[in-house]
Amino acid sequence: MMGAMTAAHLADLLSFLDASPSPYHAVATAASRMEQAEFHEVDERRPWPKEPGRYFVRRGGSLVAWAVGEPGPDLRFRIIGAHTDSPNLRLKPAPDTSGSGFRQLGVEVYGGALYNSWLDRDLGVSGRLTVRIGTDVVDVLVRVDDIGLRVPQLAVHLDREVNTKGLVLNPQVHLTPVWGLTPGEPGEFVALVADRASVPADAVISHDLMLHDLTPARVLGADREFIASARIDNLLSCHSGVASLLQVVEGGDLGDVVPLVCLFDHEEIGSTSAAGAGSSMLPTIIERIVGATGGDRETLAAALARSACASADGAHATHPNYSDRHDAKHHIALDGGPVIKYNANVRYATDGPSAAAFALACERADVAHQHFVMRSDMACGSTIGPTTAARLGVSTVDVGVAQLSMHSAREMCGSADPERFSRALAEFLMGD
Repeated sequence: MMGAMTAAHLADLLSFLDASPSPYHAVATAASRMEQAEFHEVDERRPWPKEPGRYFVRRGGSLVAWAVGEPGPDLRFRIIGAHTDSPNLRLKPAPDTSGSGFRQLGVEVYGGALYNSWLDRDLGVSGRLTVRIGTDVVDVLVRVDDIGLRVPQLAVHLDREVNTKGLVLNPQVHLTPVWGLTPGEPGEFVALVADRASVPADAVISHDLMLHDLTPARVLGADREFIASARIDNLLSCHSGVASLLQVVEGGDLGDVVPLVCLFDHEEIGSTSAAGAGSSMLPTIIERIVGATGGDRETLAAALARSACASADGAHATHPNYSDRHDAKHHIALDGGPVIKYNANVRYATDGPSAAAFALACERADVAHQHFVMRSDMACGSTIGPTTAARLGVSTVDVGVAQLSMHSAREMCGSADPERFSRALAEFLMGD
């Protein structure tokens, strides 16, 4: 039977997932929760606040939030890193196209998407429009669920070998969604999106628009033991990071610890962007936080040497239909507790001391944990962990919640793990 705390956390997670179809929406959702907890937004272009308090910065699809008390000589940061982006289909700059009497949209594949998972789904459009309002240029969030796009799969009668030889999709040819009959005019679709956002079509200068699955997040299983949703990788970690930070700051005096959560865009494509984990965003913010406390470069270097980071991202559960793809000595179970991820070639940043730090956080939270490593004859994925460790020189552990169908348009995980993960991350933020 699911406990009241787990049920409440789960309901809040499902709400977060449904409210965040794009990285920009994920940031807006997180920022709203920060503001409700009396965090104050900081403008990077203005002088940094010197008073103790709760703060956050937004930059595109990224957000960094932290709290500062009255730190003493042992100032240090406890960092949780996650990412707001997920593999999907993104509209080209001039998306309107047509074929065989259908109105269609040109898309690019973003990240390592499972192409087939986008077939035969009802799809919406979300993201941001960059518009001119008077003499100002601003970004406007937009979400359109009522048009209903679809990428129709070829019938089996026209591809008799699809079930024996597999489905091969060319993203330029086979992933082009349909959204109407009869060819339209150039600019028609963006104009329609602009109308939904109450923006004049001729005010739109550019856009960052993407497709999302319209099926809501939900709980599955005979005993409600599964979650199925889009964007579990990695909005679950974003939600857990935000929840753990809010828990910690409500807990009282922070002392020398500055708890900090960074939610980065563009992890799925390598983090090399102005708002990605490979940018100067986090190092600059940390430097400005130290400066605001009266510290200098020496203070910064010493603080980082005392600091630690948990890179929170999805982990592969052992798949019941493909158990041969996993290391037999490292079984990973859904609802088996947070997963510590290892890779000898540092695709994950975990080492002995950083793994021990997170294992002890799990112990304090009374949460079991698991250990993941890929088969030695298979390459693993990557996270922001190694990038953050290299940028800051901070001890970093890669951790996450076990899931199946990673990078599908719709993924699944256990329903008890998210709340456990949040509790473990809160203990990690509090320090040792």
